[in-house]
Amino acid sequence: MSYTINRMFNDATLDDIDARTRAALADNGFGVLTEIDVQATMKKKLDVEMSAYRILGACNPKMAHQAIVIEPRVGAMLPCNVILREVEGGVEVSAIDPVASMQAIDNAELTAVAGQVRDLLAKAVEAL
Repeated sequence: MSYTINRMFNDATLDDIDARTRAALADNGFGVLTEIDVQATMKKKLDVEMSAYRILGACNPKMAHQAIVIEPRVGAMLPCNVILREVEGGVEVSAIDPVASMQAIDNAELTAVAGQVRDLLAKAVEAL
């Protein structure tokens, strides 16, 4: 089982893919709740240079509510992370597979909701 949904964009800038990712997520019912600029954080905390790397914490409120009602502790696994990182020749986008991340909770109803979220995330990544 793959734990991420991945897509590569050749000769694209991180800022371009960031804007496209946010738009595709919004089109599929997600908002970006958190953003971590890993590159800037590593520079500030460790004085380490690295390629651009952003983590977007995406949330579909309807699906998150359903999951929390089913299993209140699921919030420890939210939001769904989407990473954007510069690689040689372009930018790679990777989104967590919520079904894989929810394997720790033995609940078929929660797994069904995670499957719906995975489908929406895959649709968003494909739309980029």
